[in-house]
Amino acid sequence: MGAVATAVRIRHDLHTRLFDARSRTDEVFRVVRDEAMCDRPIPQRHRIIFYLGHREAFDWNLLAQRAFGLQSFHRTFDQLFAFGIDPTDGGLPSDTPADWPEREEIEGYNWRLRKELDRALERALARPEEGHPQLIPMLHVAIEHRLMHAETLAYMLHMLPCDRKICLPERVAWKTAKVKSHLVDIAPGRVTLGLQSSAEDEFGWDNEFGAHEVEVGEFAIDNYNVTNRDFLRFIQAGGYKDRSLWSDEAWAWKQKEGIEHPTFWRRDGNLWVYRTMFGEIRLPQEWPVYVSHAEAAAYAKWLGRRLPTEAQLHRAAYGTPDGAMERSYPWGEQEPDDRRGNFDFHSWDLSPVGAHPAGASAFGVHDLVGNGWEWTRTEFAPFPGFTPMPFYPGYSANFFDGKHYVMKGGSPRTAACMLRRSFRNWFQPHYPYVYATFRCVED
Repeated sequence: MGAVATAVRIRHDLHTRLFDARSRTDEVFRVVRDEAMCDRPIPQRHRIIFYLGHREAFDWNLLAQRAFGLQSFHRTFDQLFAFGIDPTDGGLPSDTPADWPEREEIEGYNWRLRKELDRALERALARPEEGHPQLIPMLHVAIEHRLMHAETLAYMLHMLPCDRKICLPERVAWKTAKVKSHLVDIAPGRVTLGLQSSAEDEFGWDNEFGAHEVEVGEFAIDNYNVTNRDFLRFIQAGGYKDRSLWSDEAWAWKQKEGIEHPTFWRRDGNLWVYRTMFGEIRLPQEWPVYVSHAEAAAYAKWLGRRLPTEAQLHRAAYGTPDGAMERSYPWGEQEPDDRRGNFDFHSWDLSPVGAHPAGASAFGVHDLVGNGWEWTRTEFAPFPGFTPMPFYPGYSANFFDGKHYVMKGGSPRTAACMLRRSFRNWFQPHYPYVYATFRCVED
């Protein structure tokens, strides 16, 4: 009886979390004016209207037939909204606004789909012993997939002109912390990357499993992320014009795209202007800089340093000087809250580096979770014994191609559940739109 009661509680919790995740993505679409729904703010992505249907179609394609035996009521939409675009393929989409259904028709599809899935979930909650054996991990996937889109939609809409958005007030007024950046020495030690496959009570995506230990030698790491002020010095020193700082691929990309500064910056006469979610402001010097992996690597090389490996960043974030058990979060075992960092949709924009001293790691390294994903120099690859998810086999495996780099940490629009130590994000090195910053190391 106890096991059944626990299963019912877990499923009720997950159903509540699914409602909450829906509210997060609904919130993002309330920013978009009707006349902008067919805009494409990022050339390598679908039009905004695709994502209006994609969130729901993903849930339906994942759960309807497999978990509940439900039959499709709109196969065309199930297929039309099934798959996004991998921004690494190089080819830009060629569709036109006329190729897409009207917003009202898609919202009608979404409404019916939610209604059918919720009814089926309620039946499953009432009879957990008869439910699909993988229903719980499938619900986790539906929830986190949606929360990931709450973030990716945010940075996509970041590129949408303000007159195409319904601008919302920023809820947070950050105080600029007076901090001094320097390198922190990290003693050598062992780190455990990944989750144990037997962790039945802990959800993880397939790329998170395969726990293994890695020896990390002594290194030094920036105690704060590289700021806009720091990166401006790189620009003023001619960093974007110095061929020796860039890999062949990065230099070709930069030349082809005419990249001369971070995507979130704009030159206005003699001033630099920063694009926030709902407007433009004078470049905030103490915010972490958001750049592509290629730009971050060029900056690090300019300083005679490198980007950290995944294991080094893990050691700086979760390790301790005495080599004791690794922490669950940089600050310890307490659950994430807004004193620890800028994450979980608390803000649409960044905070100054060092604004959350309560979130520092045992080594005194700050902002390792929230305020921007952190680039590493580690290529995204499977951990030992990798096994694809049976109901989502391409989630990670499609990106084990040597063209993506691991990111750790989280951004202001990253949900708290994805701040877990094992979570891995990844992007290709020439994609400049993601909320990603970095710090440097000396090995």
